[in-house]
Amino acid sequence: MAATVSPDRIAAVRAFNRSYTKFLGALSEHLLSTPFSLTEARVLFELGQRDETEVSALRQVTGLDAGYLSRLLSRFEDNGFVRRGKSGADARRQVIRLTNKGQDAFRVLDTKSAGQIRELLADLTEEEQVRLIEAMEMIRNRVDRPTSRPDVALRDPAPGDWGWVIERNGALYAAEHGFDSSYEALVARIVAGYLDKHDPELERAWIAELNGERVGAIFCVRDDQKPGTAKLRLLHVEPSARGAGVGSVLVEECVRFARTVGYREMELWTVSLLAPARRIYQRAGFTLAEEDTALRFGQELTGQTWRLTL
Repeated sequence: MAATVSPDRIAAVRAFNRSYTKFLGALSEHLLSTPFSLTEARVLFELGQRDETEVSALRQVTGLDAGYLSRLLSRFEDNGFVRRGKSGADARRQVIRLTNKGQDAFRVLDTKSAGQIRELLADLTEEEQVRLIEAMEMIRNRVDRPTSRPDVALRDPAPGDWGWVIERNGALYAAEHGFDSSYEALVARIVAGYLDKHDPELERAWIAELNGERVGAIFCVRDDQKPGTAKLRLLHVEPSARGAGVGSVLVEECVRFARTVGYREMELWTVSLLAPARRIYQRAGFTLAEEDTALRFGQELTGQTWRLTL
């Protein structure tokens, strides 16, 4: 049964909305002292995440009306920020690419937005930062839940996917968490080891696709030091697909496979600052078994081992 919602709680949420939109400058005609509105900036951000974006996928991720988005893209094209073309995979589909001018505009927006958030977080202690991020993630997960299971397609990796896993892990963790190149080197060793000697009966890897685009990956490998134990490795989800349930689908499939082939336990290693991934693991039934703090990937991080009895 749903809880009663009091007028005081409604007022508290509305007050938060007013405060946060004022902080972001979302009500201003131009965002972050740029020529762009909040909606225009959002579209530029999405286009900046990849070399080309299908118009249908852009409409889905932004939630914009098809006619409004078409007019906005036409303005961008007239101003030299984007160019349109046909998809190489399907000529019936239209794709959008940022021009050099558009990429420059995206970088300015991205830098200013990151600086604005950095200023907000800089006034907080480490504990306050963690609590704020977790609170924001909780809000986002509650209000942005998909109404049905996402149409995520899982497939075996194909040639080219292995390099993509290494590149995207290295780029994302560097950009979002400041990891140095030692993390990308670790990912490369894991992928190379899998390709060298994986047992197809007991080990698998999956690529997740959403609307025909690669949006994530995960590996299930055996633990040579612990017979009967599987290791969940290299879970990652692209920023464009976060909130769509892709991570949960990948973890569920990884756990299902481990159970099916007879593993008794599954183990994974992560770091404490990856709160969204941690919640996916908890929902799948994993529990925290060990943790320690040490210098990793160029910074001091708390490593965590999570386990699940299968």
